[in-house]
Amino acid sequence: MKLKFSYNLFRVIISLSFILGSIGIASAASPTALPDPNRIRYKPLSFEPPRTQRLRLENGLVLYILPDKELPLVKIKVVVRTGSMYDPAGREGLAELTATMMKTGGIAGMSGNAVDEPLESMAATFDSTVNRDSGILSFSVLKKDLDRGFDLFSRILTQPSFEEMKLTLAKDLKLEELRRIMDDPQKLAFREFGRLMHEGSPRGRVTTSASIRSIQRDDLLLCHKLFYHPENVMISISGDIDIPEAKLLIERYLGGWRSSERRPEPPPLPRQQDGGIYFLTKDVPQSIAIFGWLAPAKRDAQFYPFEVLDFIVGSGGFRSRIFQEIRTNLGLAYSTGSFYKAKGDYGLFGAYALTKSESTVKVISGIEEILREIGQKPVSPEELEGAKKAILNSFIFSFTSAEKIAFQQLMIEYEGLSEDHLLTYRSKIEKVTAADIQEMAIRLGPERAILLIVGNEAVYREIASKFGKVSRIEANF
Repeated sequence: MKLKFSYNLFRVIISLSFILGSIGIASAASPTALPDPNRIRYKPLSFEPPRTQRLRLENGLVLYILPDKELPLVKIKVVVRTGSMYDPAGREGLAELTATMMKTGGIAGMSGNAVDEPLESMAATFDSTVNRDSGILSFSVLKKDLDRGFDLFSRILTQPSFEEMKLTLAKDLKLEELRRIMDDPQKLAFREFGRLMHEGSPRGRVTTSASIRSIQRDDLLLCHKLFYHPENVMISISGDIDIPEAKLLIERYLGGWRSSERRPEPPPLPRQQDGGIYFLTKDVPQSIAIFGWLAPAKRDAQFYPFEVLDFIVGSGGFRSRIFQEIRTNLGLAYSTGSFYKAKGDYGLFGAYALTKSESTVKVISGIEEILREIGQKPVSPEELEGAKKAILNSFIFSFTSAEKIAFQQLMIEYEGLSEDHLLTYRSKIEKVTAADIQEMAIRLGPERAILLIVGNEAVYREIASKFGKVSRIEANF
């Protein structure tokens, strides 16, 4: 049966599930036997998320608009083709500081403190996040304050002034954040893991105290000029706003925005490296081990079997092989699993474990054996179907708000995916076979992995004795 998606209907379904669950608990006391839920047969349920309206202004600005009148609130997300991978050598952290300072550092004609006051009076929120290959600005405002709020937001976006005093404060806060990473072994490990996986590319650069201290106001002004312009920006608008109203709002405040003449080229994609073991010494009573491989991009057909493979190997929680063996059966890890981070043009797959120092070698060997086995023997039909059902059942939770839907459809274009990516995702997951899984798993030979271990000196000696060549690295802060 075909079901047209709506947020209210989604909530009704969830509520009914709780009600029926309560009835089931109450009925358990009666002698009537309940049917096995795994044997219940029902017609397939399909749904299609609502389509956003895509518009492109004359200046090149792309908009995705999805009205939702449930609350008197308008939410805006701005995605910018920027990111840490564009930071100049010696000024790592520039893209992040630029986004942070756009709110706190004032705008033309207003100080940072003067900008904060109307935002607070309207209960408007502004947040920024900068990743390796993108920057995201989020803004929300009540419908009654939309015009005044968007006027202010548009000036934050296009006319930041980057006050010197606020820049000094932002740099001091970032320096303190860097200092504290050394006190968090898990953050430290994943920071260095990202650097190793992108070795030899600007994508692998990391922010240091020296790079933050070297950043000046002129650097922020240049970064903003290069990256924050209409042809480098996409905007999603959702909530209590009509499509014509949204278009008029954007044209009024951003229609005169002009693009930069310079267009920085993205750095080369990561290249496949030879496998190797890297050790970062830290005097702690536990170890963190992270395996990493390059993996298929979202645009690749192999993306779908890799999604299922990741679930089976380690991201599927209690049912995953790594969790079951390393944590449940052997009791050797505080936290363990896998992750698959796919971008439009490349992906990373990793497996990890946090364990006590004495168990490090055993945990690493156990993960290696799990990865070898899944490449040598097909997964069972039950395991495969269970993984696919779990992935498909969780897929609906990607569509629980208009904001999520509009942003997802924007990101499809941002990452260069096909327009029907979300609509065909379920069917392509359903078509994944055990042979597909095994073919993908062969790529994950332990000898091809970048393996990073953070642990104490005793662990290093044991690792070197067991596995041979180990390269020591040092974290640069």
